[in-house]
Amino acid sequence: MLRRRGWSMGRRGHYLIGAPWIYLLDLEPELGLMPEEEREGTIWYPFHGWEKNAVIGDHGRLAAHIREVETGPVTVCLYWLEFANIGIRAAYESAGFRVICHGSRGSRWDDTGRDFLRRQLTELRRHRRVASNRLGSALFYGASVGCDIAVYGDPMQFEGERPEYGGTARRMRLWPELHGEHVDRGLAAEAARRELGFDYQATPEELRRMFGWKRVRCA
Repeated sequence: MLRRRGWSMGRRGHYLIGAPWIYLLDLEPELGLMPEEEREGTIWYPFHGWEKNAVIGDHGRLAAHIREVETGPVTVCLYWLEFANIGIRAAYESAGFRVICHGSRGSRWDDTGRDFLRRQLTELRRHRRVASNRLGSALFYGASVGCDIAVYGDPMQFEGERPEYGGTARRMRLWPELHGEHVDRGLAAEAARRELGFDYQATPEELRRMFGWKRVRCA
């Protein structure tokens, strides 16, 4: 989709290389890996805001909904902004959930957040399920490493969310099979493979050629 959009704007230097996640799996095949029978519980990712937009929603009500659905231990992973909010953390901690944060998102200008995906991979591989109130990257990541997925609960929304982007209705229209308290594992795994671009993973040599990187010789 992004490549087609670029082409429509007259930009031809677009390549499909897949998501960074698939390269992490290739580089860290053993990171956080544990026997299937030892994986337990659900890691839950509430929809979160970002530095320029907060999210409107009732975290206490969502925590109660999670308790009604999940049968095993629950880990709630909050974005760093929500994790810094004592009230939001308390809504989940008071429900008896383990509450964590993978860290800040970082940026191209500093080295913060460099271990975000590594922490996420480690956590996903210790859980049997990954769930959220909105379909997003964490669920595709989880499905790619053998988690069952689920999407349920109040989807919440950004303050001033723009309706032309389609919101929850658009996601449900595009991926109806990935919504619900229980989702077919095979369908989820196939969707993850497609959306994360596993078929487009580039080799190191291809990446060097695309981006003009030079091979560095180690002393």
